[in-house]
Amino acid sequence: MTFDELWFKTLGEMEIKIGRPAFLTWLKNSKLTENRNGDVTIALPNHFAKEWVETKYGKIILGILRSEDSSIVRVIYIVDASLSTPSVKKDITQKQPETKQLIFNEFKSDPESGLNTKYSLNSFVVGGSNELAFAAATSIIDAVGKKYNPFFIYGGTGLGKTHLIQAMGNEIHKKYEKKHKVKYVTSEKFTNDVIWAIKNKRIDDIKNTYRNIDVLIIDDIQFIGGKEKTEEEFFHTFNALYDNNKQIIISSDRPPKAIPILEDRLRSRFEGGMIVDIGFPDYETRMAIIKTKLQEQNETLDDEIIDIIARRVQRNIRELEGILTKIIFQRNHNPKFSIGYVEKIMEEVSAQAVNNLSPALVIKAVSEFYEIPADDLIGKGRKKEIVEPRQIVMYLMREVLNMSYPYIAEKLGKRDHTTAIYAYEKITREINENPALNQKVSMIKDLMNK
Repeated sequence: MTFDELWFKTLGEMEIKIGRPAFLTWLKNSKLTENRNGDVTIALPNHFAKEWVETKYGKIILGILRSEDSSIVRVIYIVDASLSTPSVKKDITQKQPETKQLIFNEFKSDPESGLNTKYSLNSFVVGGSNELAFAAATSIIDAVGKKYNPFFIYGGTGLGKTHLIQAMGNEIHKKYEKKHKVKYVTSEKFTNDVIWAIKNKRIDDIKNTYRNIDVLIIDDIQFIGGKEKTEEEFFHTFNALYDNNKQIIISSDRPPKAIPILEDRLRSRFEGGMIVDIGFPDYETRMAIIKTKLQEQNETLDDEIIDIIARRVQRNIRELEGILTKIIFQRNHNPKFSIGYVEKIMEEVSAQAVNNLSPALVIKAVSEFYEIPADDLIGKGRKKEIVEPRQIVMYLMREVLNMSYPYIAEKLGKRDHTTAIYAYEKITREINENPALNQKVSMIKDLMNK
C-alpha cells in the first residue's frame, strides 16, 4: 500500500470518527510523509495543528494506521508550513487517482467566507425528514435577514445540517452576486478566535470580523455552552447583527432548550426565531443520497450493493458516505471484489462502533444530556426526574452493548432483572410512538460516539 493510499484510508476513517467540521479544521492539510521501520511521520501546517492533533487524536490515528499496517508502532508529528499553501493541496490531489481527487477537492474552502463550494442546494437530497428545513432555507435565501431570523436547525450527527447551511451561504453568494458578505465558522473556530483575541489584547478584531457581515453561519453552536467569554462575545455579536437585520444561521445537534449550561439569554435569542429539525432519512431518501453521491463521483454500483448500504446505515449520512467511499475504493483496487466485501465492510464499521463504547460511556452521555449526576442514575433513588434517564441507560446497555438483563440491573442500583426488561421494552415501544423520545435517544447516541 502506498503512502497516499494509506493516508487516504486513514483520513476516511477519521472523518467518520471525529465528524466533518473537526476533520476539515485539523486534518484537511495533513500529509503522511514517511514510513520507516515502524515509524510513521505525519506533517501538519502549523504548531497549533500539530499539538492539537497529536494530543487529541493521536491514539485514534495510530489505531487506524495499525489496523491497515500492523508493522506501524509509532506516529511522529512534524510541522511543514508549506502545507498551508494552495499549491501543495493541488499537488496532493494530482497524485491521487480520479476518485481520490474528487474527495480531496471537498476540503477546499473559500478563505474569506469559510464556505466550501462543494455544498449546493442542488446536491442536497430532500425527503420527509428534512423537507421543512429545506423549505425554510429557500425562503431565507429569497429574503435575507427579513424572514426566519435567526434560523436554528438541529439534528443528529451526520444528517446534513452542515451541507444545508453551507449551501445556503453559497446560494446567497450566487443569487446576490456576492453583495451580501457571508461568514461561515464552526463554534470551535469562533472560540479559538475569541481566545486568540483575549490573549493578544485584540478583541476589537473579533468585533470587526464578525459584526461587519451580512450573513453569519455558525456550525455546532452547542459547543460554546459553558465557555463564558465565548458566550458573552457571541451574545453581543448576535445582538449587533440582529438589530441591523443581518441574517443569522445556526446549527446544533439538539434544540436550544436541550443544550446544557447554555446561558438563558442566548437560549431565548435562539428560540426567538425559526427552529427546525432534520430527522433520520427514510429508506427511499437514503437510496437517493447514495445515488447522488455516486453521480457526483462519476461512479456506479450494482443496485444490490446500494440496497445493502441503504438498509444497514439508517441514521448517519456521514457514516453512509464513509462506507460508500470504502466500497468504491475496494471495488476499484481489488480484482476479487464481491458482495462479500460489502458485507465485511458493514460488519467492521458496526463492530468498531460497539467496541468503542462501554457502560460508563452510556451513563456519562445520559448524565450530560439530562444534566443529572451519574451517581443518581446508578443509585437506588426513585425521584420522578430520574425515571426516564435511567430507563434510557438500561435500554442503551441492552440495545447497543447487548448486555444481559441481570448485569444491567446490578449495574444500576442492584435491582431485579425484571426492572431492566421492563425498561428496555418500554423505551423500545415508546421510541416508535413518541418522536420527541426518539430524538432524545438519538442525541444521546451521538454523545456516546463523540
